Amino acid sequence: MGMSVTISAATADDAEQILKLQYLCYQGEAELYGDYSIEPLTQTLDDLRAELGEGCVLVARLGEEVVGSVRGAVDDKGTAAIGKLIVHPRMQRHGLGGRLLAAIEAQLAEERAAKRYRLATGHRSDGNLRLYRKYGYAQVGTEEVNRRLSLVTLEKDASMSAFAASA
Repeated sequence: MGMSVTISAATADDAEQILKLQYLCYQGEAELYGDYSIEPLTQTLDDLRAELGEGCVLVARLGEEVVGSVRGAVDDKGTAAIGKLIVHPRMQRHGLGGRLLAAIEAQLAEERAAKRYRLATGHRSDGNLRLYRKYGYAQVGTEEVNRRLSLVTLEKDASMSAFAASA
């Protein structure tokens, strides 16, 4: 009998597994843009632990193993910034990214009164862009970070749930 993936709030005990998974998942992004100094690859364990204490961090578990994670925080205007949506490479393309996105949206709306969601990804990160558009996000801006990378910012209203958008 196979195990199912569960999504729950991250705890301090998850920090090391999240950081290792983050390092694994962002290798492809670093290669795509020719930049291995991106923040997800240079973040320290102490910085991640601080994030766990401040924002909303969810993990997807397969048994005891963390196989996905996502983070979010809401500003005083009700805009939820969602970031570092990661799924273990062997678990990708099975809907887990969408499940994590829906779960963080629901939690940020319910617990932190989010009115809109905002996230960003690199302009060449086609899989990420496809996922976000599938779940109702629309591009609202592009910022050139350097000659190799532009960040695409996408948003959607909190009244539009992730699952309704993907239907």
